[in-house]
This record gives sequence, structure tokens and C-alpha cells, in this order.
Amino acid sequence: MRVWAVANQKGGVGKTTTTIALAGLLAEAGKRVVVVDLDPHGSMTSYFGHNPDALEHSCYDLFLHKGQVPEGLPGQLLLPTSHERISLLPSSTALAVLERQSPGQSGLGLVIAKSLAQLWQDFDFALIDSPPLLGVLMVNALAASQQLVIPVQTEFLAVKGLERMIGTLAMINRSRKQALPYQIVPTLFDRRTQASLGTLKVLRDTYEQQVWQGYIPVDTRLRDASRNGVTPSQFDGKSRGVIAYRALLKHLLTYKTAVQVTS
Repeated sequence: MRVWAVANQKGGVGKTTTTIALAGLLAEAGKRVVVVDLDPHGSMTSYFGHNPDALEHSCYDLFLHKGQVPEGLPGQLLLPTSHERISLLPSSTALAVLERQSPGQSGLGLVIAKSLAQLWQDFDFALIDSPPLLGVLMVNALAASQQLVIPVQTEFLAVKGLERMIGTLAMINRSRKQALPYQIVPTLFDRRTQASLGTLKVLRDTYEQQVWQGYIPVDTRLRDASRNGVTPSQFDGKSRGVIAYRALLKHLLTYKTAVQVTS
């Protein structure tokens, strides 16, 4: 299994869309994919037609065992999605209280890594949608992943969020056996605006080695796919957004990944 986290400490940058678009393209290529929703807002869970306010069981259940994960529990929590090759480890609003409950509890930072270790033979890829704030959930996402995707909206305020994210990554890397490779992905790009053009230039000038040289354009077809609860490639495989995500996936698949971290 290859494990990718999609994270940024700023909301509204396209994390959930990126996670689902990449998962859809991997599934389209015949891969078995599990998507993990660690955002208490449950956007990805809602996207696939499940209500995070009403779910009796969710990723929250994984954190209730003092840092251990009972055998078989991750598999029991899986829910279906619009694609037969994509399974969902859902979020629920209960995750919002985890940050208040976690101080003083040791071992919670590796819960997702341990959970995915139990699913290792069942899936080819795991994609984790991380919440937009530093806490136990983001730490879990980064600790479990072999590769980090950082979507950055092409507007000036988003660059500040990226700086915080890079700082967080440096902190996480100090506790890892191997530094976590990352790729910055410019999103919501609109070539008609100076904000998008200027921000894209700043990103490429400042983070030359880490920025994917393409970009994800503003595309209403991505929003339409969300409204219909299907992956973007299921909805319109020839849309501008899907073509861009297809190019991004090809790039990520050739990018060197770190070793598995499961303990």
C-alpha cells in the first residue's frame, strides 16, 4: 500500500477535492483505494452521501483504545462510496472533541498508521484528507503517510498558510525515521486574475523544487461532481480539472516515497 496525506493549515484550498479526484483516478486505473476522512467537518464523508452528524461509528472509534487499535476494527468501519474500488473510513463530528480529550494520553499520534497497517493487504493506496489545523489528527495523517500533497490556492493569503504547513512538516520530520517527501500543488488557478498569476509565480520562485509545475484550474465541473456525489472522473473524465488531476497523479506516481511507518 502507498499512503498519501493531503494537508494544509488553511481551509478552502481544495484538499477534499484533491483527495477524491486522485482516488477516483486511481480506482479508474484498477487500484483498490481507501480514503480516510480525518476532518471533523466531514466534507469527504458528506461528499459520498454519508451524514457525519448521524454516523454511529467513524474514525473516532479508532482513538478510543489508549493508542492501540483492536484487530479488525478498521475494516468494520469502512463504508461504500460511488466507486466500487473506493472505500471510506468516515469522519464524524465526534472527532472535534478529540483535541480536548487527547492531552495527557500517550500513543495517539500513530493510531491511523496502526489502523492502515491492518488494511495493508486489502488496498493499493490510502489517501488521507487532513483537517486544516495542527493537532492530533494532522499529526496522525503525517505520521502515517509516505508522501504529502499540499494543495495551495493561488491567492496571496494562502501562501501564509503554506509557510505554517512547511513549519509543521519540519517539526514532524524531527520525529520520523525519514523525512516526509512533499509536493505543493497550486489549486483554484484562474489565469484571468493577477492574484492567481502572481501567487503562482511566488510559489514557483520560493519553492522551486517542491512545486508541481502544473496547476489545478478553477472548474465548475468539479463542483458539479461534488453535488452528484461521484468522483470528478466519473462525472466528466474530459473536464479541465480532471485532465489536470490526471497529470498530477502521473507526477506523484513517479515521485520517490518514504518508507512505511507503522509503529
